[in-house]
Amino acid sequence: MKARLILFLFFLFSYTVSQAQETTVTGTVTSAEDSFPVPGVNVLIKGTSRGTSTDFDGNYSLKVNRGEIVEFSSLGFKTVTVTITNQTTINITLESDVESLGEIVVIGYGTAKKRDLTGSIVSIDGDEVANKPATNPIASIQGKVSGLTVVNSGRVGQNPDIRIRGTSSRYNVSPLFVVDGIFSENIDFVNPNDIQSIEVLKDASSLVIFGVRGANGVIIVTTKKAKAGKMTVNFNSSLGIKNITGAPDLADATLFRELFDERLANEGLAPFAFYNEFTGNTDWVDRIANKSALMHNSNISIQNATDKNKISFGLGYRSEEGLIKEEELQRITVNLNNEFNVTEGFKIGLTINGLQDKLPNEGNFSSALNATPIVSPIHFDTRPEFNGLYNQLPIEIGGPQIGNPALVAEVIKNKKIEERYRFVGSMFAEVGFLKDFTFKASIYGDYNNFRKRAYVPIVGIYVSETDELENFNGNQITRVEQVNNVVFNFQQEYLLSYKKEFGKHDFNAVAGYTTTQHSEENFSGTVEHNPNSTVGIIPDNPRFWYVNVYPYGDPSTRKSNSSQFERSTSSLLTRLLYNFDGKYLLNTSYRRDATSQLAPNNRAQNFWSVGAGWVVSQEDFMPDSGSLNYLKLKGSVGALGNQALPDHVNYPFYPGVNQDATAVFGDQVIAGFIQRFEENPDLKWETVKMWEAGFESRWFDNRFAFNANYYNRKTEDLLVFVDTGVQAFFDNFGEIENKGFEFELSWDDNINDNFSYSIGGNITTIKNEVLSTFEDAAIFANGTASRTITGEPIGHFYGYIVDGIYQSNADIAALPPSSLGTYAPGDFKYRDVNGDGKITPADRTVIGNPTPDFTYGFYANLKYKNFYLNMDFQRVYGNEIYRNWGNGNSFAQFNYRTERADRWRGSGTSNWEPRLYSTDYNRQPSTYMIEDGSYFRIRNLQLGYGLDAKILEKLKIQQLKLFVNIQNLYTWKETSGFTPEAGGSPTSFGVDGGGYPIPVISTLGLSLTF
Repeated sequence: MKARLILFLFFLFSYTVSQAQETTVTGTVTSAEDSFPVPGVNVLIKGTSRGTSTDFDGNYSLKVNRGEIVEFSSLGFKTVTVTITNQTTINITLESDVESLGEIVVIGYGTAKKRDLTGSIVSIDGDEVANKPATNPIASIQGKVSGLTVVNSGRVGQNPDIRIRGTSSRYNVSPLFVVDGIFSENIDFVNPNDIQSIEVLKDASSLVIFGVRGANGVIIVTTKKAKAGKMTVNFNSSLGIKNITGAPDLADATLFRELFDERLANEGLAPFAFYNEFTGNTDWVDRIANKSALMHNSNISIQNATDKNKISFGLGYRSEEGLIKEEELQRITVNLNNEFNVTEGFKIGLTINGLQDKLPNEGNFSSALNATPIVSPIHFDTRPEFNGLYNQLPIEIGGPQIGNPALVAEVIKNKKIEERYRFVGSMFAEVGFLKDFTFKASIYGDYNNFRKRAYVPIVGIYVSETDELENFNGNQITRVEQVNNVVFNFQQEYLLSYKKEFGKHDFNAVAGYTTTQHSEENFSGTVEHNPNSTVGIIPDNPRFWYVNVYPYGDPSTRKSNSSQFERSTSSLLTRLLYNFDGKYLLNTSYRRDATSQLAPNNRAQNFWSVGAGWVVSQEDFMPDSGSLNYLKLKGSVGALGNQALPDHVNYPFYPGVNQDATAVFGDQVIAGFIQRFEENPDLKWETVKMWEAGFESRWFDNRFAFNANYYNRKTEDLLVFVDTGVQAFFDNFGEIENKGFEFELSWDDNINDNFSYSIGGNITTIKNEVLSTFEDAAIFANGTASRTITGEPIGHFYGYIVDGIYQSNADIAALPPSSLGTYAPGDFKYRDVNGDGKITPADRTVIGNPTPDFTYGFYANLKYKNFYLNMDFQRVYGNEIYRNWGNGNSFAQFNYRTERADRWRGSGTSNWEPRLYSTDYNRQPSTYMIEDGSYFRIRNLQLGYGLDAKILEKLKIQQLKLFVNIQNLYTWKETSGFTPEAGGSPTSFGVDGGGYPIPVISTLGLSLTF
């Protein structure tokens, strides 16, 4: 009995002591960088499985015993440990860990530790694009990623021209976009505020897993998903204005009269007879511009997560006016992510992105650059039938070609309604088994519907020369056009993954089977009114803008057309990422693609890559202390494909037929058809062979990072359409090579608790060369001076070199004669390039290269207490722009650039601007049209303030930030157009047609989190 009593007292004492030692510790975890709470931090008692995680306010609560060690860890932060004594409150501040930042990155068909990768992947946080004014997220990272070239457009809602490591194909150079797993041609349907991260993949080791879709590079977009913690609501909104900058210098009315009169006199023509009718002085760019165009962007997101379910919902609205009157985009976006853990090893998920666009009635400034300033936009007259009409431009000075820019901007182009609806979604089921294996089955759908209804009105315009009212463009009939386009993509993926760490070995493997189906259906129709009908014209009212409009539409004029096609692929893929002892890395990938578009005997193609890396800093011979903290040498090599095709060609092996000559049989006319081109059973996709070598390094306690790569990408067996005039066929001919260096560096430092800063940048060199073409023949782009030929850059400019102006007849006599046309003193002096003693078409040569020698961007971010200032700068150097406006190379008389005031008027007056004379001789493509495309731009400035944590606590909100942002503040350029940026096709880019400016955008916004 005594023994039992002693035993009972012992257990009672032990329990009392244990209860005395156990206590509840609470606290808040914040970031040292901005003092904001850090959600999702793992709070774990070291050596046990007991723990918790911080909620969205950074708060935690954990039962602990005295003497235990509590570990606070989170991705991107240095781990903190605390030994428990008598504390009941422990607040933790986590410092950024540069070495682990971005440790987990999204790659093709999965994720991986960045340390295990041997390829070139740049990861960009969603915050980089969330508070910028661009509709397309990629437009906001211009200059931020080495090897990524982004040529933006000022047009509302228009996608930028995007190229990764140069121009490598004849028909298509746009990268593949992957949004939450689904393949897409663009990402304009994604709300920038819904983006969690963007990954840019550039090398073979990263791209081969995408097969024929990955040759031009891949940009992976991951949308936001809920994290562990309580419900969070985020609201952000911004208001902004856009203004034109860099407007070209054009002649006013006085200068125009002077120059035009001189031209007529030089040609021996009578003076212009209607100056008394045209007494205006109009700046047409200013007349049609929408000054201080407004933009508004608001978004709300709700996130909630439990042990079983994680759900995120986002809703956005955007309205944005264009730089021309009556242009406006209205956009609604919806994003939903839902993930449900059915059991511990089985989960299902759903993702939906939706978009509705009311598209702007797009115009351009080309006509405004060409229109003569002597015309007033509106005619004022005492006669009521003419008063208030738009004026037609003079018949001799662009009237038939241009009309009236104000009329086009304010009336004509607004007679259409364009809408777009897009829904992109996916569903998956994932099961884990045998501890290290995961099987995931996914289906994806992308539905894109474009609708258009347009009306051609009858609009009166006043013609001064005849003092009459005429119809604009001579149009006597009202007409309605209706278009409906549906594109649907469907994908299936079945992936088996294996991840295992044992000893010094770390495996990450995936194998899978995927299919894609793509289909398009296009319908268009038109109808006109019957001028002999008593019902009259089709009303100028959108409710009547349908092809079956009754009773106004004339059934006999109703026409329709349709087209449709389908294509599909199936693929096998596998990849292995292997890490031995944290020092030796191996990445291998393989993919086999089969397509319905090629001949059965050549339908499937194989692609592969091998990458290797060596983390030198992990070796024993490296010193434990010193300036170098991390060094990884890496390289990769591989071959993949490119399925780029010309527009409107869907089946390069199945040509189809075109209507040709007809035949008469009795009283019947029978239509004849001819095959579009010959089949080629050996046709295959282009092959892209690429390799790279480089290193990643971090120095000085991880404050300084420096990475470098050399890349070489060669496209072989170019897919080309050949038309000899006798034969037409597709075949594989030609090679294009891109090579260069990429450098990235950054420095991050905290001076004290109040002040921190980071600076960094990147630079990319690009050397492009066409190694061969079909029979070494030149490829000319229609309507421009762009040419592609063996031994030169793709799409280079081709023409004559201007060595000055002929100053006298003696000057002409002393130089080689020209066969290009009639010329005289004051005309261009073309160079005899081939030295044969005469000027002929054989003297045309390379006069410019639209591909820059190098591009770079750099940034500086400063933070003082709750204030921050972020600055981005961008530079493009070594490319040329072909000015395709204001050259006087049109048969019609247009307005002049002010540079023409310095024209040649006699010996010694000018050696660059030719005389005023309408001659074919001076219209030849030449270096006169070439401008230096180099520029430097203050890309983005943002000043912001985050409300102090103590105030936030009182207001019971998690975060409140206010910011002002200025984009494209100033651009130093040498071009005479609105902007030095000019995109285009693979074989014709860098051509400035006058087009559209890049605006300065000023926005004021806030971000609020509950």
